[in-house]
Amino acid sequence: MGSMLISIFSVLFVTYCGMGIILYIMQPIFLYCPVREVLDTPDELGMDFEDVVFKTDDGLHLNGWYIPAENSQFTVLFCHGNGGNIMHRLDSINIFYNLGLSCFIFDYRGYGSSEGKPGEDGTYLDAEAAYEWLTKEKKISPNDIIIFGRSLGGSIATQLASKVQARALIIESAFTSYVDIGRKFYPYMPVRWFARFSYRTIDYIKDVHCPVMIIHSRNDDVVPFEFGSELYEAANEPKEFVEISGSHNDGFLVSSEIYKKAWTKRLQLLKESESGADRHWAS
Repeated sequence: MGSMLISIFSVLFVTYCGMGIILYIMQPIFLYCPVREVLDTPDELGMDFEDVVFKTDDGLHLNGWYIPAENSQFTVLFCHGNGGNIMHRLDSINIFYNLGLSCFIFDYRGYGSSEGKPGEDGTYLDAEAAYEWLTKEKKISPNDIIIFGRSLGGSIATQLASKVQARALIIESAFTSYVDIGRKFYPYMPVRWFARFSYRTIDYIKDVHCPVMIIHSRNDDVVPFEFGSELYEAANEPKEFVEISGSHNDGFLVSSEIYKKAWTKRLQLLKESESGADRHWAS
């Protein structure tokens, strides 16, 4: 009986270690799910746009779209999630356009028409390069830039906002850290030991000193609602939390009225805050 138990334990241990090795090796594939083909453009929705190629500090050429809205005061710098490419965000771009917001959305390295292979440090460099293009090439004042990120893009956007000047940071369906989201999917594994990425949104947000709005669905089936609450608690004032409903990928559409109303209200408060009304942001 003792030998049988030892054999069973040995098999389980080897299987467990094997799963850990596979998870360690496969992490980039699980985290980054790029699509190369860009088949649709803002033209499909009647929006004029500029097809942009810009360069990162490490020499890669990235692709993005700049979509100007008529008489817009603010420009959204859009850091998208881990799957697809910029064409899969046309619904969001259309919402921003109809709210009177210009938008600059870009593909990280390895996504869409952008060169390279995705990685954590690379995504941060990509966001910085997009910000540099807006401020230097388009001459848009940092005070007129709203940094926006959804899901993985929420961490990338927050890291950027912790380093540069912006009018506001708005993140949607964002996680607190890569390790935390890993624990959700693999609670039986020592995720911290195996993690090849960090994406420490909870740490970055503490260094953000512009107004912050956090949007999260209580029904999010990928990133738990409490992650949004934890990010809100860690953020500096002025800050606002907006609860929506719907799944991780369609909450902004399912709760479109709440979503648009929240953005409209924040834009108005941002305009008012130019005359010193930031204290009213969370009202």
